[in-house]
Amino acid sequence: MYVLTQGEYPEYQRWMGLNDRLSSCKVIHLPSGGQHRIQVFEKGDFGGQMHESTEDCPSVMDEFHIREIHACKVLEGAWVFYEHPNFRGRQYLLEKGEYRKPVDWGAVSPTVQSFRCIVE
Repeated sequence: MYVLTQGEYPEYQRWMGLNDRLSSCKVIHLPSGGQHRIQVFEKGDFGGQMHESTEDCPSVMDEFHIREIHACKVLEGAWVFYEHPNFRGRQYLLEKGEYRKPVDWGAVSPTVQSFRCIVE
């Protein structure tokens, strides 16, 4: 999955695509007001340490001193989880709701080491 913000992408490499094929796409409907708030949890089923954020997080280790995220609650806005620090690797789109375990947001492995909010 690739999350593309408004702009021009003359080549698929610009969005870090692996090839020039695109099978489907989805428009993300952002709530008015532009509010973003998320709670992330160190363990599944909302266990372990909980941290709340309203801003992008390039490294959960540096910011929260946890290795990775295993559950979350998206309270406001839409967010993208990244497999590696500094917004790299596989991406997972999370809209408002509760995610008790990584498979709930479509992850193959539980590794989430950075995240950012989606803004208009």
